[in-house]
Amino acid sequence: HRGSGLDQRDGDPRDGWNAPAPAGRRDRAADRWSRGGPGRRAHPRGGCAVTPGYGGVDIPGLTFERHLGAGAFADVLLFQQEFPRRRVAVKVMREAVTDPRTQASFESEANLLATVSTHPSIVTVYHAAITTTGRPYLVMEYCSRPGLAERIRDRPLSVPEMLQTMIRLSGAVETAHRHGILHRDLKPANVLTTDYGWPALGDFGISVVAGHPTNSGGAMSLPWAAPEVVAGHPFESTADVYGLAATAYTLLAGASPFELTGARDVPALMSHIMSTSAPRIPRDDVPEAVQQLLAIALAKHPTERPQSASEFARGLQRIEQDMGLPTTHLDIP
Repeated sequence: HRGSGLDQRDGDPRDGWNAPAPAGRRDRAADRWSRGGPGRRAHPRGGCAVTPGYGGVDIPGLTFERHLGAGAFADVLLFQQEFPRRRVAVKVMREAVTDPRTQASFESEANLLATVSTHPSIVTVYHAAITTTGRPYLVMEYCSRPGLAERIRDRPLSVPEMLQTMIRLSGAVETAHRHGILHRDLKPANVLTTDYGWPALGDFGISVVAGHPTNSGGAMSLPWAAPEVVAGHPFESTADVYGLAATAYTLLAGASPFELTGARDVPALMSHIMSTSAPRIPRDDVPEAVQQLLAIALAKHPTERPQSASEFARGLQRIEQDMGLPTTHLDIP
């Protein structure tokens, strides 16, 4: 997609709604990193991928297969890992990071973000490093199934599907928050699907780690951005709760809340996000309890929303119970 990160598959054309974020303090970024390499065995022959305009990417032990997507600051490439043998997705920054302070920040973030690496609804990161030419990269789990953005192009999710998916994603976000990590770019295009059918949250902000902040002083995905972030205020955890609600809305409506208001340019969309309430989801099968929970979580003022991702998830679980559905487990530490 065209934001700070991207779907491992084709991205989402609706992600064209990206605009420079207002200036604000730089919040702690997050993506999940692992200090362990993709196998300790050395391989002299790597497969060199060429990223247009930015030169080759040669990673020992990996053989390039094809491009998967491109974002504002990074490319995602499909490689075959030689040992242990598996396909992996590699997200590599286009520009080199050369100053020691930024490189040290990259390593510090890698150590922190490894702490959430075992969550079942976060994309697994196998390795984080910097190429010999100074470009940070991640070696990640390759999610070959259609992600959420791709799935809803064909049809919106059913209410039970949305509830199960969003409870699992809320567990991932809550886990990150408890480790001091904000996602800051929640939307369907950043949710992949594992080979076992689970949602897998990705793109925790490699661009911020590498010195390109997102959502605070960088780019943001407007249709899912909280109004206080659009207005230039610091990003807090309740803005991620807003992002969860905006994502849930999109899964049911097939469009983000304010794409339904008729705004067709960035200034109009920003104005709608900051001043207009989200319309009801235009579906007869969506329970009133879902409409009300999403309206609360999409409140303009952060204090009026659920104050944590787990609180939002508990509301979704109560709706499951009221509908007579099995209660989806909330995976949190």
